[in-house]
Amino acid sequence: MIRYKSKDEIRTIRRAAKVVHETLLEVEKHVQPGITLRELDRIAEDYILSKGAIPGFKGLYDFPATLCLSPNDMVVHGIPDNTVLNEGDIIGVDCGAIVDGYYGDHAKTFPVGVISKEHQNLLDVTRESLYRGIGQCIPGNHLNDIGHAIQSFCESHGYSVVRELVGHGIGKELHEDPQVPNYGIAGTGVELKEGMCLAIEPMINAGVKNIFTGKDGWAVMTQDGKYSAHFEHTIAITADGAVVLSTAEETIFD
Repeated sequence: MIRYKSKDEIRTIRRAAKVVHETLLEVEKHVQPGITLRELDRIAEDYILSKGAIPGFKGLYDFPATLCLSPNDMVVHGIPDNTVLNEGDIIGVDCGAIVDGYYGDHAKTFPVGVISKEHQNLLDVTRESLYRGIGQCIPGNHLNDIGHAIQSFCESHGYSVVRELVGHGIGKELHEDPQVPNYGIAGTGVELKEGMCLAIEPMINAGVKNIFTGKDGWAVMTQDGKYSAHFEHTIAITADGAVVLSTAEETIFD
C-alpha cells in the first residue's frame, strides 16, 4: 500500500534527508587513499548523532553499521571493515538517518584520488541517470517511466542495470511501497501522484547486469568483477513535479 505524505510529513522527511546529505559531504572530505571503511563509518555515525538524528541503517534488518560502503565491484550493502581505500578505487556510500520517526536516504559513489576516465564515465553516467529518473516524477506519469529513463540512458552508454535491487517508497519505514525499478516499459506501473515520497537509486554496472551476494549475506558483487556505481536521492512528488529532499539547496519544504 502506497502511503501518501502530507506537507508536514514531507518537511520531516526533508529534515532527515538533509542530515544524510550533510553526512555524505562530511564523509567525502575523508575519502582518500589510506583511510579504512571502518573509519568512514565512525565519521558518519558521529556526525548524524551530533545533529540529534539516529543512524537509519544500524540495526535495521540486523545490519551492523551506519553506512553501507561498497568499493569497486561491490554494488551495494558492504559492511564497513578494516579494508583500506587505495588510489584509483571508487567507493559507494549509502546512508540513512531518522528524524522524528521519519527516514531520509541518500547515496553517492566517490572517486578515491585519481581514477581512470573509464571509471569516471561510469560515475558520471550513473549520476545523470538518477536525475533523468527524477525528471519523470510528475503527477500523471507512471512508475516505470522512472526506470525506463534510467535504463535507456545507461544502456545507450554501454552499461547494464541491476534488476534484483530497486528503489522504494520512504517515510516512517525506510522501505515502503512502491518498489521503484531502474528499468521498465514507459507508460506502465502505478500512476505517480502528489504526496509520494520515493528513494530513487540507480545501481549501474560497467559490465554484465548479473550479481551475487557474498558470504557475509550482505555484500552484493558484480558477477564479472567489473565496477559498479550507485547514486540515490530521496524525493517528494508535488503538483509541480519532483523536489529533491536530500540536498543542501533550499526547498519549498524548508
